[in-house]
Amino acid sequence: MTDAPLTDAPMTLRRQLAGDALVVAPGIYDALSALIATQAGFGSLYLSGASIAYTRFGVPDIGLIGMSEVAETLTAICDRVPTPVIVDGDTGFGNALNVIRTVRTFERCGAQAVQLEDQAMPKRCGHLAGKTLVPTAEMAGKVKAAVDARKSEDFLIIARTDAIAVEGYEAALDRAELYLEAGADVLFVEAPRDRVEMDGIVARFGRRIPLLANMVEGGKTPLHDAAELQEIGYKIAIFPGGTVRALSRLLAEYYGSLRQHGGTGPFLERMNMFDALNGIIGTPGYLARGRDYDGSNFGGGA
Repeated sequence: MTDAPLTDAPMTLRRQLAGDALVVAPGIYDALSALIATQAGFGSLYLSGASIAYTRFGVPDIGLIGMSEVAETLTAICDRVPTPVIVDGDTGFGNALNVIRTVRTFERCGAQAVQLEDQAMPKRCGHLAGKTLVPTAEMAGKVKAAVDARKSEDFLIIARTDAIAVEGYEAALDRAELYLEAGADVLFVEAPRDRVEMDGIVARFGRRIPLLANMVEGGKTPLHDAAELQEIGYKIAIFPGGTVRALSRLLAEYYGSLRQHGGTGPFLERMNMFDALNGIIGTPGYLARGRDYDGSNFGGGA
């Protein structure tokens, strides 16, 4: 349990990627999920546009979320936890000039990395069919714009290509090559379809740049755990939607039980009680800090 704001500065994402261990970044969607993931011991977190679409608006990941909505969510998260956050920047929300604004905004909000993808609008989840791409040169220009826009070298640019499903595997590798040349810090070749394709990605790029693996339950890429992904040669793994998939099932069970029984009694063993939840969010610490500033600590008050 953690009282009040977390203040211990963890290792930056760049330093984590320079280490030997695979970086595992679970999906989050708000400050509470970020806080609980941090308390569970994760050193990095992943904020996806999909998770915001699902939880805040109840809509699919098909490009309906704007940059300001992501920035608002990101600000609340980074204000609550010091854990490095990777933020999904989708397409950059427009052309290269929009990318510059997106990078500056997300860096100012407190993120340590932004992921940019080469889909055309309207974009969609990388594991849905029907995607379209911008020209390779256009995306390379966006990556260069992102690199030029950042204020700190510790703010990482993650370049994602969705080309496997659209142009084929070899074309995806060629696109990733150009994004590397444009200055990307991490490459994310989305939705490889089997272990052979994953091994090929690592064989081509693994010695030159950190690679990101996306684990989507029920998606196109076979699921692997952290040890397996590290053995393959990846440096970072995200589990972006697992949190919401677990939450959505739990909520359905909770509401179903409440509707059936007319109360929460049968579900209590699966819930945090009042004091337990207040312990998680640090209520005692906040109240103690508030007392440091009340009138009793200052003389002369009426």
